[in-house]
Amino acid sequence: MEEALRGRTGLLQLARPCGVGLRRARGQGDHAPRLSVGHAGRDRFAKSPEELESVSSADVYTQVGSGNTLGVAFGRVAYSRGALAVSTSGLINRLAGFVLLLGITACGVEEVEGFERLYHSHCAVCHGAKLEGAAQGTPLVGIDLAYGEGIENIARSIAAGMPDRGMPTWSETLSETQIRSLAIFIAEERANTTFGDFRIETPLVVPAEVVRTSLHDFGLEVVADGLDPLPYAIAPLPDGRILLTEKMRGLSVVSAAGEQSDLVPGAPVGHGGAVQFGPLQYGNGWVLDVALHPDYADNHWIYLSYGDRCEDCAAQSRWGPASMTKLIRGRLRDGTWTDQETIFEVDKAFYNSATDMATGGRICFDDAGHVFLSLGMKAGERQVQRLDLPEGKIHRMHDDGRVPEDNPFVDEPGAFPTIWTLGHRSPHGLEFDLASGELWSTEMGPRGGDEINRLIAGGNYGWPLTSKGVHYNGRPVDGRGLGIDFDLADLEQPVVDLTPSVAVSSFVFYDGDAFPEWRNHALVGSLKGSDVVRFVFEDGEEMERETLIEDLARIRDIETGPGGVIYLLLEHASGGQIVRMTPAARENGGGDADA
Repeated sequence: MEEALRGRTGLLQLARPCGVGLRRARGQGDHAPRLSVGHAGRDRFAKSPEELESVSSADVYTQVGSGNTLGVAFGRVAYSRGALAVSTSGLINRLAGFVLLLGITACGVEEVEGFERLYHSHCAVCHGAKLEGAAQGTPLVGIDLAYGEGIENIARSIAAGMPDRGMPTWSETLSETQIRSLAIFIAEERANTTFGDFRIETPLVVPAEVVRTSLHDFGLEVVADGLDPLPYAIAPLPDGRILLTEKMRGLSVVSAAGEQSDLVPGAPVGHGGAVQFGPLQYGNGWVLDVALHPDYADNHWIYLSYGDRCEDCAAQSRWGPASMTKLIRGRLRDGTWTDQETIFEVDKAFYNSATDMATGGRICFDDAGHVFLSLGMKAGERQVQRLDLPEGKIHRMHDDGRVPEDNPFVDEPGAFPTIWTLGHRSPHGLEFDLASGELWSTEMGPRGGDEINRLIAGGNYGWPLTSKGVHYNGRPVDGRGLGIDFDLADLEQPVVDLTPSVAVSSFVFYDGDAFPEWRNHALVGSLKGSDVVRFVFEDGEEMERETLIEDLARIRDIETGPGGVIYLLLEHASGGQIVRMTPAARENGGGDADA
């Protein structure tokens, strides 16, 4: 494949002795395809589909020849059982459609042993290949751990060992990074968040029985099914209809009876032709979030974010169609998108051809006439910390697009005046808590390090300087390796660290009437975790946590509808679904009996 790619008008130059190879990596199971860089027969870095679960452009894109990484452009990537096939025929001709830029660690970078391989090399003989225990040691799953749950406790236990019981003091032979990698792997297995299971094809069964929880019982009913497998957002309308976005299609309306309309004429249309990598798709020009203005009943404004795509913007589209997240608003009149206005847009000099997968594009409003937009990483890690670039930021505007004079960087020379916070990797949830007057976000980390954050004006949330997780190849997240100096004390820490990663997605601060005991609580969804979890926060601290729904499906969006019922948007290979949570009678006759 190297020869097939070499010398194509400078598109790609793989410097020997590096070579790109396709192989099945050891210790990753029979069905985990990986793309590897080979150097003297060794695996340097590899990405399986699960490693791309929350991958952002800093992981998948850097400029060709930048020194640390190689930007590799492929034609078409196809996934089949246990194999990854790459076709390079007609590569140049396909560039007009899409270019996948996959960042691969280049020669000269320290090799890090894979998570599972590390476990099998050092731990399996005592604790079992599947953590089930062995003659020489205890199981690591299905029991309470002697030194407690959580990554930090597991890591401390590994480092200290139990010499009196035959467990070595691993800190004497393993690096801190290796110990943390082992801790993350063990925590993943204990939580059944198997690294490599996307749950996109796990049978989707909506339970018919009532779900019992501590404060409310509820039922689940399917409102609409047969949607695109990868929908993105919903916005329930006051009349019972639901606005729906599907990334590579566009905006449509689902009736109260669950019937989906054709795409709304005049609204932005999503671009297909994405590259398939396992269950994930890489492309740009996608339609993202949709949200109603708080005064929608009076002004009928609908806000829509999408990857604005450009195929002829000079250098920005040289590698393929370029895009950048854009925020607009409009109205629906007789089923047509009208009165469109631009709220947030950047110059096309900032567009790039990286995927829209990690941008987020989530929209929310405060109670003072402002709209917020999440814009995650797209073209590289260093961009996230730069105030003169739009990526890796939360942006704040007046609801008509004007820049507020009290934005934290409005007077900073060269800075984007709309920046509210920075240091964001992949912010897939964004909500304003009306009760506390605080802005919050959910954010996907790499392997580990998913976060729930309280956003403070001007705050730096740390990516790519630090993370509770590690890179997919086991390397620590440390901005000093990028030549960025920082003081950890200057970075905001997450209120909730979700390690191992659940691929945290959207959330809502519940403010309805159907479930009064949940009012002002955060209901948080996840993709890989496939759960809905209720959190209670007070003064920026987690006070309570309860899993409401477990192992349902990949939950992409959560919204509150008329009457306070809760809607979930589910991803699934057989077709997306919209599911409604409605109150049910309590077994003891209290609470929801009359709801």
